[in-house]
Amino acid sequence: MKSSKISAWIDAARLRTLPLSVSGILVGSGYAVYHNCFDWLIFSFAILTTLLFQILSNFANDYGDGVKGTDNNERLIPQRAFQSGKITKTDFKKGLIITSIISFLSAIILILIAFGFENALMSLLFLILGLIAIWVAIKYTVGESAYGYRGFGDVFVFLFFGLVSVCGSYVLYAKSIDGIIFLGGIGIGLLSSTVLNLNNMRDVNSDKNAYKNTLVVSLGELNAKYYHSFLISFGILGLLGFYIVAGFSKWIYLSLITAFFLIKHLSFVLKNNNPKNLDQELKKVSLSTFGIALLFFVIQFFVK
Repeated sequence: MKSSKISAWIDAARLRTLPLSVSGILVGSGYAVYHNCFDWLIFSFAILTTLLFQILSNFANDYGDGVKGTDNNERLIPQRAFQSGKITKTDFKKGLIITSIISFLSAIILILIAFGFENALMSLLFLILGLIAIWVAIKYTVGESAYGYRGFGDVFVFLFFGLVSVCGSYVLYAKSIDGIIFLGGIGIGLLSSTVLNLNNMRDVNSDKNAYKNTLVVSLGELNAKYYHSFLISFGILGLLGFYIVAGFSKWIYLSLITAFFLIKHLSFVLKNNNPKNLDQELKKVSLSTFGIALLFFVIQFFVK
């Protein structure tokens, strides 16, 4: 019984979503390597904190959709932990509280390592960002005012997976902002939004029936495909612009090799008429984006 409960919590954490969540940290950290201000301890806690926020978001998403009845037999994915009854409502609430506390503690340690007590203003700013990140993770589907049910999920993914993750992680190292890094944040933010849009395209019918008004529900399936094309195209262009403006070594462009899989994926989506087929594409987009970020980070160590 205990092992099955642990397995249910692992399933609720949705491990396949975790690589995408650290993509922004990798890009921001790679830019720090380029500017000779990288620190492995900051990097380690930045990754840990981001993973904890993502797991918290996944728990909240499972719980919120389960309580609202959005997770039902119409969904084109296996039953989630709450829907299947493997984790009770009470246990989920306890899990959300515990994960929120651990996430916040990790964020505090990260802030202290990066800024210490010398830079009180920067520490306060990142402390507020940490609290907002917890709120964003939970309120995506939890509560009557859940923003994921009002079509704002894409906005928050773009902001927190892109701009906040990329630019914020760089500031942790450099203690200052660089306008060029925003191009990297825009690129990763758009590609991260691609994953959410794909998820919502897959679930469009069940979401519509459950009154979950995602952007896909509002746009319609055809326009959602055009929007998907925009996210991928301008996500890649954003990263390309970042590389050009920053003046990186030509070897950095090798990190865009996995963009080939994104283009191939886009071709599939534009031709596809069965939402169920999109589930297999989620991993491809997530890992392709992660691949770009990881290669960008690693290559920086060899081209300096």
